[in-house]
Amino acid sequence: MDDFTKTRVTKIMEKYTENKIPKHLQNQIRMTFKIRGNNVTLLEERPAFRGDQWVQLDIAQFRLDQNKWKVYWRDSKDKWHLVEEITPEEDYEKQLMRVDKDNTGVFWG
Repeated sequence: MDDFTKTRVTKIMEKYTENKIPKHLQNQIRMTFKIRGNNVTLLEERPAFRGDQWVQLDIAQFRLDQNKWKVYWRDSKDKWHLVEEITPEEDYEKQLMRVDKDNTGVFWG
C-alpha cells in the first residue's frame, strides 16, 4: 500500500471508528483499526472481565490485492475467510460501508 492510500484509509477509518459507537457507550465498547502491509483490520474493543485491560475482537479485514479491496471475516479458530458475496472493489469506502451494513450477517451477528 502506497503512502497516499495509507493516509487516505487512515483518515476514513479514524472517522468511522470515532463515530460508530455513541459517546455515552465508549467506556463499554469502542472501535479501532490497525494497518499492516496491505491489510486493514477493523477491531472491536471491550473491557476485560477483570482488570483494566481491553480485549480486542477482530470484526473484518480489508486486503488490497491488485488494486482492489477484498473483504474477509474471521472464524472462531482465528482463520480469515474471503466474503464471497462482497465483490472486490477499488473503492475502499464502499467496502467499509458493505461491512457496516453487513447484509451477510458475518460481522455484527
